[in-house]
Amino acid sequence: MWDKVAFLIIRFRLWFIIAIGLVTILMGYYASKVEMSYDLARTVPLDDPEQVFLINFKKQFGEDANIIGIAVKDSALFSLSNFNRFRELSEAIKKIPGVNNVLSLPEVKIIFKDTANKKFKLTPLFPKSGVNSQPELDSLLGALRNQRVYMGQLVNEHNGATLMLISVQKEVMNSAKRVELMKELEKAGEKFTATTQIKLHYAGLPYIRTIMATKVRQEMQFFLYLSAIITGLIMFFFFRSVRAVLFSMVIIGIVVVWVMGTLTLFGYKITLLSGLIPPVIVTLGITNCIYLLNKYHIEFFKCKSKPEAISVVVKKMGLAMFLTNLTVAIGFLTLLSTDILLLREFGIVAGLNILVLFMVSLIMVPAIFSWMPEPKPKHLRHLEFKILGGFLHLNDITVHRRRPLIYLVSGVLAFFSIIGMTKLKSVTFMVDDVPDNTDIKKDMKFIEANFGGIMPLEAEINTGKRRGVLNITNLQKVNEFEHFLDSLPEVSRPISIISLVKASRQAFYGNNPSKYDLPTKPESIYILRYMKGQNDNSGLLRSFVDSTYTRMRISCQIADIGSIKMDSLVHQIIEPRMKQIFEGSPITASITGTTKLFIKGNKFLIDNLRESLLLAFILITFSMALLFANVRMIIISLIPNLLALMITAGLMGYFGIPLKASTALIFSITFGISVDNSIRFLAKYRQEQLVNNFFVPLSVSESILETGKSIVYTSIVLFAGFIIFAFSSFGGTIALGILTSTTLVISMFTNLFLLPALIMTFDKARKNKEKLLIDEFDPGFYTEQEDADIDLSKIKIHDRSGSAE
Repeated sequence: MWDKVAFLIIRFRLWFIIAIGLVTILMGYYASKVEMSYDLARTVPLDDPEQVFLINFKKQFGEDANIIGIAVKDSALFSLSNFNRFRELSEAIKKIPGVNNVLSLPEVKIIFKDTANKKFKLTPLFPKSGVNSQPELDSLLGALRNQRVYMGQLVNEHNGATLMLISVQKEVMNSAKRVELMKELEKAGEKFTATTQIKLHYAGLPYIRTIMATKVRQEMQFFLYLSAIITGLIMFFFFRSVRAVLFSMVIIGIVVVWVMGTLTLFGYKITLLSGLIPPVIVTLGITNCIYLLNKYHIEFFKCKSKPEAISVVVKKMGLAMFLTNLTVAIGFLTLLSTDILLLREFGIVAGLNILVLFMVSLIMVPAIFSWMPEPKPKHLRHLEFKILGGFLHLNDITVHRRRPLIYLVSGVLAFFSIIGMTKLKSVTFMVDDVPDNTDIKKDMKFIEANFGGIMPLEAEINTGKRRGVLNITNLQKVNEFEHFLDSLPEVSRPISIISLVKASRQAFYGNNPSKYDLPTKPESIYILRYMKGQNDNSGLLRSFVDSTYTRMRISCQIADIGSIKMDSLVHQIIEPRMKQIFEGSPITASITGTTKLFIKGNKFLIDNLRESLLLAFILITFSMALLFANVRMIIISLIPNLLALMITAGLMGYFGIPLKASTALIFSITFGISVDNSIRFLAKYRQEQLVNNFFVPLSVSESILETGKSIVYTSIVLFAGFIIFAFSSFGGTIALGILTSTTLVISMFTNLFLLPALIMTFDKARKNKEKLLIDEFDPGFYTEQEDADIDLSKIKIHDRSGSAE
């Protein structure tokens, strides 16, 4: 088969390259239209009952994650000039396109009783024309402190901190327009700070998501260039050829364009995960190019014929590259088995384009170098890698003479890894990837300390009866539940229709703050009479009750305390107490909101990633079964790679690195990459078995000394390609880079020491010359010859007394 493939590629190479060029132009067109994702990542399926409930909740009451908070804690704010500038800031923010409404201290309205018309009316506390004197401001601030409805919401009554709440339109919040909105918001804030010297603290999901999306775009470009530079330098170190590096980069650049075009064609957007695909493609692409170019140089060195060398490259490396790229692609494509859209998009785009990378590399590397001049002697110097000779010789001796030591070390590592794995916890935060030392995280902690939090937590109260919300008995039950929520230190003071009813009672009694409470049954007759026929021009009432007054909303904010504590708080504290309060009444209450779905989504995410890892294990095992047709060899090949994953998981447990989306991904991806080392080693071992009359010790030695260099240098390239993610601004990306690099290095050692040791112990000299698929596999990276007769001088060099056990 590969003879025909080689013939077609060489015969029609010009047409193939023209076709690739045309497709690249088309993909470039689509790539130019790729957009950033500004949506909150959905980790729960759309048909999940709690997800359906939240969607219906939002349809009725509006968004729950569209609030931006700007907090101030500075007594200088209450000077006349600064307070008026704070009003100007509020007015300026109102005018920003995409802002629904602004609720701030200078904009507050209080309820007054209109006795003549028997109704309540809302009147601004602070004059629209502005406050004219400091005594007037002090007097109005004193009146504000009597408005209990705002205490704990806009003002921290203990330390004077104040909060401005900005509502953002949904259409703007989930589009690129919000980037401009945030720029205008920060511009207005900077102008305020410049004139008053008062620091502003920004928080809220729309603000944080916008900052993160902007950084994702910046980092994607940074890592793309950095990975190209680092891996390009490694490639130049190998081949001493600028042309080889440049043409390899062209090939990789083509696939990167295809990646971005694929995102648009599939209707996807750039997310924190999909933004990592281009640098990964660069790293894997360089590995492909190194293998192909090295094999080309080896064959040219042997036959001195460029056409013949190129033909052999395609014939011998076609299957090898296909299988190694396939196992990596499987690691990504198994993410399609999840129900999480974010992972499915990442998996299909990465998996498909890794297979595209194989195709483009196999066509373009032979084609381009068939038109280039023959390699010069300096380009072939890399074939003599003496620097690794001592290490691999020690490796070989250790495998033959110190196998018990290898098993002992492996066993100890496995034992301590299992202990470490028991310490592994699955925990994540809503603002998980932002480092603690950034202004974003500091500002969020500031608002949590002064106002309880900024992450949305909602409750829906269903009275089961039309106008049931206006029933005073029902309101008393709901009020009891709100008091309980207010007692929780992690939760902000709730706001609901009850807040309006209490404020109305206070207004009914001349705004006496001691009267801020629910009305008694007799009082409710008079107070509700005043509330009838009230206009809701702001739409605020519709945000908290439905049109039939059957259902109501309780809205509060919660601190970002992590998925474990949040899960315990919601499911073990809030919901049981809620059930107890409403037990025996017709009221049904449900906790919902983005925060609760986040808790469920985190569990769902980890479960899905575990399933995808299991599926990757099964599919890769099946692929190896096709290669080896030997159960013993399949098990032997999997053990070193599973040990590498166990060690990584153990290290995560010991160092307190939590299991979350970014870290759980490592296992599916690295398993597919690291198993390539086993395939290459066992392929060489099989070839040496055929050459050496199935003499296991000599076959193992030759495999270590020749394929060992392949494993080491491939691991160096992959390590360099993934470690760059450690320079990210996002904690999850840093963990992904460090842990993936660590796993690949560990896999290198387990495949160099444990794998050959297991072969020496368990593989018997069976003269099975039946043709296997693995026999078509050329592991050639630093091979000295094809499957030829035994080189007697080579045997003499590696002869060791007692090595043949």
